[in-house]
Amino acid sequence: MDSPAVLLLERLGLTDDELCTILDVDPIAVITGELDHRPELPILLALTEEPAARLSPGVLQRWVRTAGPAGRPIDHLLARDFPAFETAVE
Repeated sequence: MDSPAVLLLERLGLTDDELCTILDVDPIAVITGELDHRPELPILLALTEEPAARLSPGVLQRWVRTAGPAGRPIDHLLARDFPAFETAVE
């Protein structure tokens, strides 16, 4: 069974380092699943659930690294600018 962190990692095609930066945790927290204190994880999963369900596999992973008018969504995530990421998803 995949953890929510692994689901987000796979859904967006993130590296382990990117996931840790986005969630502001160390790798041990991801490995042990001790992420209950991170509200970003369920929010990001909810934001990306519908696009992931309706898009072909891999599209969301490519989109997150594609530059749009406001920059690349991955850059918003790595800067922990979640409102900008939410706007990009919409």
